[in-house]
Amino acid sequence: MTTRLLILFFFALFFLQCAAQQNPSTGDASTGRPADGEGSFRYVRTFPGLAADFTVDNLGNIYILSPGGQLKKLLPNGDSAAVFNNVRKFGKVFSFDVSNPQKIILYYKDFGTIVALDRLLNNRSTLDLRTHNLLQVKAVGRAYDNNIWIFDEMEGKLKRISDEGRIIDQSADFRMLFDTMPSPSYIIDQDQRVYLYDPAAGAYIFDYYGGFQSRIPFIGWIDFNVIDKTLFGRDDKYLYRYEPSGLRLQQYAIPEFMKQAQKIMIAPNFIYLLQDGLVRTYAYR
Repeated sequence: MTTRLLILFFFALFFLQCAAQQNPSTGDASTGRPADGEGSFRYVRTFPGLAADFTVDNLGNIYILSPGGQLKKLLPNGDSAAVFNNVRKFGKVFSFDVSNPQKIILYYKDFGTIVALDRLLNNRSTLDLRTHNLLQVKAVGRAYDNNIWIFDEMEGKLKRISDEGRIIDQSADFRMLFDTMPSPSYIIDQDQRVYLYDPAAGAYIFDYYGGFQSRIPFIGWIDFNVIDKTLFGRDDKYLYRYEPSGLRLQQYAIPEFMKQAQKIMIAPNFIYLLQDGLVRTYAYR
């Protein structure tokens, strides 16, 4: 079974378990230890360190962004692997992309700066977008060739740029393509497509050359992700899974113990939750 099929299998298993899960216990208030989800999920661990945000790479490493802006890389067992602590120079991290663990991208929107880190969180390169007249970049993501996708809101274009800021490819002006210009929060490059997600307008799909292909009008999703051309997201009540090839949308009620999570991330074998400033992980039973 290929890695992508295995990932989809675990996604499907997770959604089936969500549908079956009812009335999970609420945990031990005296110890603060979260409870196992009845029947479907087994509590594994709480990762050390307060978190404002987090993500997980395809090797199972966890990246925790502290409220003060420190980025810490943890191994799957929770051991510390690396720390990036140069937080005062660039301000507040707006977004980060770990889809390639060898090149981690941090975007500091307030300063218009992209920082690329290596696997040990050493600074590989720093790009000041303002020096390249890129003054209103709304979203950033890693490109398939390890360059960088950006959405230039001033020009209304999706652009692929090098680490030095050179424009490699760009789309047509969105104002010429759409009645209302998208304002994407996510850029995800996956399986020869580029996905831009705007919570107010839905997902916009482009090819690798910035050519528009289609729009999927699912709005209000958070924790948007794409695995093997299948779209995932959630709102306050439901988890969603959409397969564009079959025009098939599935929705599942969020298990009770997940409802207060600030962020939910599903991965093969595990689900990660950001709750009360801590990242916790559960295994599928």
